[in-house]
Amino acid sequence: MAKVVDITDKLSFDGNPSLTIKGKTIEVNADAPTMLKVMNLMDGEPGVKEIMDVFELMFSGTARKELEKVNLNFADLIVVIQEAVALIAGDGNGRGER
Repeated sequence: MAKVVDITDKLSFDGNPSLTIKGKTIEVNADAPTMLKVMNLMDGEPGVKEIMDVFELMFSGTARKELEKVNLNFADLIVVIQEAVALIAGDGNGRGER
């Protein structure tokens, strides 16, 4: 019989993290398959299509509607996406500092 190792206690099942913007809590999809897709799309110099794909991957329909209510400009949307990636990747303290 092949060796079996239970690593359950080494894994985190905390759920998705969130960002707070203007008092609204916005959940960020943090599952591994989503983040691998996001990192692939953000590699190099992403264009508008890649940024919109990342936006749709990282934020559920409900979260996107909440972000639309905040009325972000494009530069601020980029900041939100960068901060979400930093939050999930564990880079820095969630304030864009690495």
